[in-house]
Amino acid sequence: METIEELESVMCTPSEALVEDITKINGDLLILGVGGKMGPTLAKLAKHAIDQAGVQKKVIGVSRFSNETLQEELHEHGIETIAADLLKEEELQALPDIENVIYMAGNKFGTTGNEHFTWAMNAYLPGRVAEKFKNSRIVSFSTGNVYPQTPVGHGGASEEHATGPVGEYGQSVLGRERVFTHFSHKYGTPLLHLRLNYAIDLRYGVLLEVAKAVNEGTPIDLNMGHVNVIWQGDANEVAIRSLLHCDSPPATLNITGPETLSVRWLAERFGEKLHKQPVFTGEEQETALLSNASRAHEVFGYPNIGIRQMLDWTADWVKGQGQVLDKPTHFQERKGQY
Repeated sequence: METIEELESVMCTPSEALVEDITKINGDLLILGVGGKMGPTLAKLAKHAIDQAGVQKKVIGVSRFSNETLQEELHEHGIETIAADLLKEEELQALPDIENVIYMAGNKFGTTGNEHFTWAMNAYLPGRVAEKFKNSRIVSFSTGNVYPQTPVGHGGASEEHATGPVGEYGQSVLGRERVFTHFSHKYGTPLLHLRLNYAIDLRYGVLLEVAKAVNEGTPIDLNMGHVNVIWQGDANEVAIRSLLHCDSPPATLNITGPETLSVRWLAERFGEKLHKQPVFTGEEQETALLSNASRAHEVFGYPNIGIRQMLDWTADWVKGQGQVLDKPTHFQERKGQY
C-alpha cells in the first residue's frame, strides 16, 4: 500500500461475517464522534457492508467537524452527517432518535492541566447521551486504560480482572462506563463497553511510532516494554458487529490482538526491514498495560490482519514516506498523564 486510497480500501472492505451481521441489525446507525481517528473508516466500513448486503439502512455521522473536508468526504461515500457539539444540550436533543448508536466521543490527550474538560466529555456527556438514546442499542468505546498494569507473564487483564485505572484519563473513562451502566439499569438500555487497547493504522499508532524511531535512529524507551495492538479495520468491524451483543446490564469486551508483543522485538523486526539498527533506552519493567481479548475472539474470531502483515505494511509505509497523523499514542506512559 502506497496511498491513502489503497489503505482505506483495505481498511473499509467488510468481511463476509460483517456483511451477514449487518443484515441482522435492525434500523439505522448513528456514530457519535465520527470525526476522530477511527470514526471515518468505521462509517465507511459500515456503509460498504450495508451496500454489499443489499439492505436499506442509513449511516449518520455526528461531529463538530473541525476538519472542514471530512463532511464532504463522508457524503461522497453515501454517509449522512450532522454537525453538532454534543456538550450543547439543544444540539444533542436535536439529533434524530436512531435504533443503533456507536459512541466514540471522548477526550484523552491534553487531559493534564485540563482535567475538568476530560471528565465532562468522558463521564458527564455519556449520561446525557444515555438519557437521549435510552431506547437505542449503544456500543460505547472504552479503553484498556481502565485496567491497572499487570505482570507481563500473566497474559493481560481479562474482563474478569478488577479495574484500577492509573491517572485521570483512565479514571474518567471508567466513569463513562459506570454512568452508561447506571442508565442501562434504569431504562433497560442494551449496551456494550468496548475496551480497546491500541488500534493501529499506517498513519498513526504504536507500530508506526516504533518504525519511525528505528528509521530515524531515535532511542526507543523500553520502560513500557510490552503492548497489544489490533488493525483498525478489525477493531471497527468488531464495534459494528457488537451491536448484536448489547445487553442490560451491559456486556463488556476487550478488543485487541491475541499477542503480548515485546517492544524490543517489534523494533528488531523493523530494523531488519528498514536496514537500521534500533537504539534503545531504559529497561523492560515487570508490568505493562496489557489486555486479554480471548472473549472477543471467541465471539468474533481472531482478527483478519495479523501482526506480521501489519509489520510489513508499516515498514513499507515508512520507506515510502506515507502520510502520517501528528497523533502520538504515548504508549510509553506509565503514570497515566496524557
